[in-house]
Amino acid sequence: MKNLHNRYKRYREWKLEPHQVAPLSEEQHECATCGTHYEGNYCPRCGQSARIGRYSFKKAILLFLDVWGLGNRGMFRSIRDLILRPGYMIRDYLRGMQMAYFPPFKMFFLLLALWLVVDSGLNIQFVNREKQNEQETEQIFSRFKPKVSQNATDDKADEKKNGILFTKEEKEKMFNQEYKQKEGEVGDWIEQHSSLLVLAGLLLFSLPLYLLFRRSPAIPDLRLSECFVAMVYITDMILIYGIIPSLLCFSVKAEIYYDLLSLLLAIIPIKQLSGYSYFSTIWRLLAAFIPFAIMCMILLIAGIIIIAFSIKLML
Repeated sequence: MKNLHNRYKRYREWKLEPHQVAPLSEEQHECATCGTHYEGNYCPRCGQSARIGRYSFKKAILLFLDVWGLGNRGMFRSIRDLILRPGYMIRDYLRGMQMAYFPPFKMFFLLLALWLVVDSGLNIQFVNREKQNEQETEQIFSRFKPKVSQNATDDKADEKKNGILFTKEEKEKMFNQEYKQKEGEVGDWIEQHSSLLVLAGLLLFSLPLYLLFRRSPAIPDLRLSECFVAMVYITDMILIYGIIPSLLCFSVKAEIYYDLLSLLLAIIPIKQLSGYSYFSTIWRLLAAFIPFAIMCMILLIAGIIIIAFSIKLML
């Protein structure tokens, strides 16, 4: 029991400590690329590492990962720290320790790409998760969908072509059909630009969040841009956790519960980053969510009005 307590104590101390850079080597090296004689870990002339040697399978794998931006040691360190000490890592990055960690925006797009690859079939069952989830979702909600007669829809379309005047009920049905079509087009556009919309949503959420955390104990002079970068890193953490159900092929219901739990885990990095207690962090997050939800509702209503107005003009 005492041994476990000491390990937990060392773990807490490690979480609070920033990343330690390896000391410079005093060994003399000759660069294999430019022939410069130097001391240290990297050639001062061309930047090549002093540890360059003969090729091994490990080095070949790292070079392959480097093509996708994953061979950098900072990527693995960033993933580890986002899981074990997310808020402290983000604070170190904001304070200037940027060479030790992978850039947040680059990590965001790489994790999204990895998620798509896993969903497309690189999982334990080698199935297309996106199509599988769509089928399961349709089965769940199919009971609540009213049945629409396809013949009636075709008849109304023929009447419109023949120039026959419509009744009020027929116009309402046509409007609903056009609206559903537009809704599908908007859904496709959202799916194609989901990454940019997520970043826009994070920027929007950063506005009220910044006002409530800009005088936090750990960072008393927090800037809006730093708050936005912190939110991107926290989203990276959620994406790391979110890849797990896709990789292990969770059911739709289990994945929904898992995603809700992952969102709750976002409280931990914000608490570590700000230095507030859990209670202060939670009420500030809830207070920031209220204006964010209002802004999203305004944008949603404005979009619905624009779509409805465009359909009215078409009809």
